[in-house]
Amino acid sequence: MAEDAPDYVEQGRKLFAGACDFIWAAAKQGDLPPGGPAEFAFAGRSNVGKSSLVNALTGRKTLARVSHTPGRTQQLNFFALGRKSPEDVERARLVDMPGYGYAAVSKTKISSWDGLMKDYLRGRAKLLRVYVLIDGRRGVMKVDEEMLDVLDAAAVSYALVLTKKDEVKKGDVERIIAETQGKIAKRPAAYPLVLFTSSHTGEGVADLRAAIAQLLAERGV
Repeated sequence: MAEDAPDYVEQGRKLFAGACDFIWAAAKQGDLPPGGPAEFAFAGRSNVGKSSLVNALTGRKTLARVSHTPGRTQQLNFFALGRKSPEDVERARLVDMPGYGYAAVSKTKISSWDGLMKDYLRGRAKLLRVYVLIDGRRGVMKVDEEMLDVLDAAAVSYALVLTKKDEVKKGDVERIIAETQGKIAKRPAAYPLVLFTSSHTGEGVADLRAAIAQLLAERGV
């Protein structure tokens, strides 16, 4: 690393080592909080390990609720990063989006959640990027492609983050990353970097923190 190159790994560590406070929940269209600082969001198919990764990212065990029941994240949850006190202005917001692809949940509920997500994606000027989590054992599935279609249509920047690296053979890692990159190569809103993470071992978590720190720095946050 050059002497004058930003140390995004350290910046990311500091960002997530500070306060991360729950500030808002939106369960239906019209419930979104007023616009504020820059936001980045996490989306993923139910049971992809989204809650576990959010907890690992922030160094907390219960920030996001971990459940073995698909569809338990039923709302958009907003968390403030970087506040030194409840009255302080946060540096950025982390947004935990509802899981998608939950076949066991009623179609009415799915429609409501999908409407909420689309409402959020269409009208959130400060949303910098959505990190879409993909099960590294299964790759990009049809339901994931449908989510990427929504993000492309909304012109919202997104990046793919593979999960459950600890459950994948080491010899398969590079192939899986290459195949995933191939899936988004021609997608207009996709950011080309693909990260592979494990909430269980912590692999890739520092890289994800660094990527978020770099995103915020590049946007002047």
